[in-house]
Amino acid sequence: MFRSQYDSDITTWSPQGRLYQIEFAMEAVKQGSACVGLRSKTHAVLVTLKRSSGQLASYQKKIFKIDDHMAIAIAGLTSDARVLCRYMQTEALNHKYVYESPVQVGRLVLRVADKSQKNTQRYGSRPYGVGLLVAGYDQTGAHLYETCPSGNYFEYKAQAIGARAQSARTYLEKKFPEFEDCTLAELIRHGLTALGETIGSQEEIGLTPENTSVAIVGENQSFKLIEGSELKPYLDSVDEEGQAQTMES
Repeated sequence: MFRSQYDSDITTWSPQGRLYQIEFAMEAVKQGSACVGLRSKTHAVLVTLKRSSGQLASYQKKIFKIDDHMAIAIAGLTSDARVLCRYMQTEALNHKYVYESPVQVGRLVLRVADKSQKNTQRYGSRPYGVGLLVAGYDQTGAHLYETCPSGNYFEYKAQAIGARAQSARTYLEKKFPEFEDCTLAELIRHGLTALGETIGSQEEIGLTPENTSVAIVGENQSFKLIEGSELKPYLDSVDEEGQAQTMES
C-alpha cells in the first residue's frame, strides 16, 4: 500500500472511511506464524508453529501462560504480545488476590479488547500489531477466544490465525462437529493436523518436536505445555494417520 496523508496516525480517516493503521496491524497478524485453537466440552488446546530467524537462532516462543487455567497463543509482533501478556497476568493475579478465585476467561478477554480498542482512537498511539488466541477453562466450561488489533473479540469452537491460516480453518470447518466429544489426545491430533495444513511447499521440514508447541487447559487440568520429546508421539500418530489416508485414496 502506497504511503499517503491518511496512514501517518491512528485518528486520521481516509475518504473511504478506513483507518490504515488498523489495517497495517491486521496485516502484521496475517504475517505471523500460524496458531490453531480448538476446544471440547472439557478441554481447550492451543497448537502453534514456531519460527526461527536463522540456523543459529532458537525458535521463537509462541505460547504464554496467563494463569493455571488460561493461556494465549500469539501471531504478529512479539513485543506487543508481551505487553498484553503482562497486562493479562497482572489482571488475573489481581482478581485472584481480591476475590480469591480465578478470573473468568471471557471477562479478561473483554478487558484486553477494551485496552486494544483504546489504542485505535487516541492520537499518538498505535494499534497492537498482534492477534491472540485465548484458551481457558472456568466454572462455565472450556473457552476459546480470538482478539484482534481493532478491539474486536470473538468466541469460537475452533479457530486459526497467522500465515496461511485459511488452510487450517478449512480443515477445522469440516471437523468441528466432532470436537465437542473428543478426548484430549484426539483434540491434540486434530490441532496438529490443522496446523500441518498451513505448512507451505517451500517449508519441507514440516512439523517437528522442535518447531511445534501444544498447550492444554481443562477440567482438572492446569496449564501444561507439551514440547520436544513429549510431543513426538502425537506427531507420529498424525503422520501415520496421514499415510493411512493417502494409501486408502
